[in-house]
Amino acid sequence: MFITESGDEIFVIDGHVHLWDASPENTKNRYGEEFIKCFYDYHHLGPDEYVWPFEKYRKYSDEDFEKDIFENGYVDLAIFNPQYLGDFYYQGFSNLERADSFKKKHPDRVIANGYWDPRNEESGLKLFEEHAAKYNLQGVKLYTAEWKGDSKGWKLTDPWSYKYLEKCLELGIKNIHVHKGPTIRPLNKDAFDVGDVDEVATMFPDLNFIVEHCGIPRLNDFCFIAAQEPNVYAGLAVVLALMHRRPAYFNEIISELLFWLGPDRILFASDYALWQPKWIVEQFMKLELPEEIAKEKGQLTPEVKRKIMGENAARLYGIDINERKKKLGLSTVAKKGESKKETALA
Repeated sequence: MFITESGDEIFVIDGHVHLWDASPENTKNRYGEEFIKCFYDYHHLGPDEYVWPFEKYRKYSDEDFEKDIFENGYVDLAIFNPQYLGDFYYQGFSNLERADSFKKKHPDRVIANGYWDPRNEESGLKLFEEHAAKYNLQGVKLYTAEWKGDSKGWKLTDPWSYKYLEKCLELGIKNIHVHKGPTIRPLNKDAFDVGDVDEVATMFPDLNFIVEHCGIPRLNDFCFIAAQEPNVYAGLAVVLALMHRRPAYFNEIISELLFWLGPDRILFASDYALWQPKWIVEQFMKLELPEEIAKEKGQLTPEVKRKIMGENAARLYGIDINERKKKLGLSTVAKKGESKKETALA
């Protein structure tokens, strides 16, 4: 929990986190090497004091996660959104078993989503049903640029994708997180194009499409799609990291999101372990948009920040924040003029 200088409690839901394994033992080929090295380049967008050695970055521990997310990062609840990347890594980049094991250690602090790939057709559909039952899935993360054999990507509008989306509806899995943002070497940028969100959002109004990374570098396309589709949301993973080295660019992005989507459809996410939430939360909570921008597009008021930091994600995942705070034993110890937190690890 983050406590403001005025003593207000901000319940923090980190909507996009990972426990990944890009260790040499799990890496199949040069493409897996290129992927994690590109990830590491993005890692340097954060403050220098938060940059890890490369070997630690390849595979970090559960204890690292607990310290950086729950103890130091102000995060009350974290949502795992996996990337499989089976052509690059033997056991997958993000392993559902590892995420589920971690969730069992922290059942009130973790939501572990699944994934699917329509190119797996009928066999994949059956496996997805098994995963949904085994892991009690509430959402999925879709990675349309993932390589599979000769295929270098797929679209949400592909015929088999429709079958999987229909299965999500049938299973009550309503939160569809889709990577639509910066590419990662060796993946193809165009395979992350945001255009296919438009059609499926229209055809599946009972599903929530959380567009991770807000479509950048196609921000305008995303904003105009989201403006007309009320079930499209902006996930701020990657975008928030731009605050540190590209503050003017970040101000432009967040102000466009506020103007076109409003404050109720924007979700906080650190994208850990790309970056640590501690510095992101602290910088975002201090941020005020320049007057000339705020006059046209709206200001990041305390109420708006509260929604972005946790209330919007809580609504999508059916989380009663007050009840969850009681379960976690969260208590305020901050006095006016201080900014600190006290949490009990579940």
